[in-house]
Amino acid sequence: MSCILSTNMDSKEFRIRGQEMVNYIVDYLENIRERMPMPNVVPGFLKELIPDEAPLEGESWQEIQKDIERVIMPGVTHWNSPHFHAYFPTANSYPAILGDMLSDAISCIGFTWASGPSCTELEVSMMDWLAKILQLPKHFLFSEQGKGGGIIQGTASEATLVALLSARTNVIKTVKADNPDLTTGQILDKLIAYTSEESHSSVERAGLIGLVQMRTLPTDDRGSLRIDILEETIAQDQQKGLIPFFLCATIGTTSTCSFDNLSEIGPICNHHDIWLHVDAAYAGSACICPEFRYLLDGIEHAMSFNFNPHKWLQVTFDCSAMWIKDRDLVSGAFEMNPVYLKHENQGHAMPDYRHWQIPLGRRFRSLKLWFVLRSYGVSGLQKQIRKDVQLAHQFEALVRDDPKFEIVREVTLGLVCFRLKASNEANEMLLKKINDDHRIHLVPSKIKDKFFLRFAVCATSTQPSDVGFAWSVIQELTHSLIQ
Repeated sequence: MSCILSTNMDSKEFRIRGQEMVNYIVDYLENIRERMPMPNVVPGFLKELIPDEAPLEGESWQEIQKDIERVIMPGVTHWNSPHFHAYFPTANSYPAILGDMLSDAISCIGFTWASGPSCTELEVSMMDWLAKILQLPKHFLFSEQGKGGGIIQGTASEATLVALLSARTNVIKTVKADNPDLTTGQILDKLIAYTSEESHSSVERAGLIGLVQMRTLPTDDRGSLRIDILEETIAQDQQKGLIPFFLCATIGTTSTCSFDNLSEIGPICNHHDIWLHVDAAYAGSACICPEFRYLLDGIEHAMSFNFNPHKWLQVTFDCSAMWIKDRDLVSGAFEMNPVYLKHENQGHAMPDYRHWQIPLGRRFRSLKLWFVLRSYGVSGLQKQIRKDVQLAHQFEALVRDDPKFEIVREVTLGLVCFRLKASNEANEMLLKKINDDHRIHLVPSKIKDKFFLRFAVCATSTQPSDVGFAWSVIQELTHSLIQ
């Protein structure tokens, strides 16, 4: 007896439902101001809205579509709301959405050149495009005669981990060459990596995954890691018999958008054969503007560099751009060549990106980057960044004009850190009032025992009126707190 497989949606219906979904997406984004930026639900809410088991028979798309608003939207955090001012932006644009749609339709898993030639080669070109826009050193380009090149990782956390594991593998090889009697475990016990006390938690997590000690170093009063602290720490660790091998510097920290001094610490890393990785997840996008390119001064000393176009360059998540000075040091750390992955063009001009990343499979992410860069042009992306920075300074001015508040750290890009001139407890109470109110959403941070609130310009659609609205909410709730 034959079994005929059927689908609930054929190509004819897909044309109709696809257009309906596009219309739904446009309506959602155009009217997102009307939704609370944060959902007002409790853990477990969704379980009460759906059955305990999957349906035995397929349901009509009309039934499924009705449940988007009933089941999904009540628990959605609307990152692209102009009233969402938490964390950092998550970029979004119609060209990027179209890129993801086409990527999903093509469905290639581009782990080798042969598994998706266009997937690999477009990524190579897009990474060179981005590198040139950022005026990165030529040794990061594929198109030059050096060993550099770029790859799109999923997140900055992945990029940091890949850099650390690559550095770890190469230092172990070097030490073993000079000390063949040492085991890998004995060498691991001696390895020490560094980052600043204000770097993202993913850096310390990379150390945990990589089984290496990660030492956090103090910063100056501007949140910057400086040369004196680094040199002193390296000397102390070397005297203890430890092997400094990796440093993750940050350009645009999550807490306050502060910047490590690459021009100072870079030469020290080079002198001691320490792999310098630069995490510019948020702030890197701003460096396409000539007035912010100075933030990357000293990048020529880095072995690897990363930033997230999916934060501020209108490219949907996930798209994290990473460059490596010597691609052999990364591919050599991860390379495995089972017979079923070999192909006749292996090792030629184009990379097999599976050797540069943690997972084997990878999406056709360069499509959406290509669509966005062509649709906006460099000038269009610069205009968006400058607009957002101007909005941040608008909010900064409002804070400075109110004697009840103070600014925490310098405002350089699209983040303003501020607090009541009061105790940490009072600022915690204010934050709770703001988020319980649900009209806007903020998150806090804490530096050197000082608790403060972060105001980030996140949504592409944010306007001066949205900044004014946010400040009016904060003032209203501050007044009720004082009362």
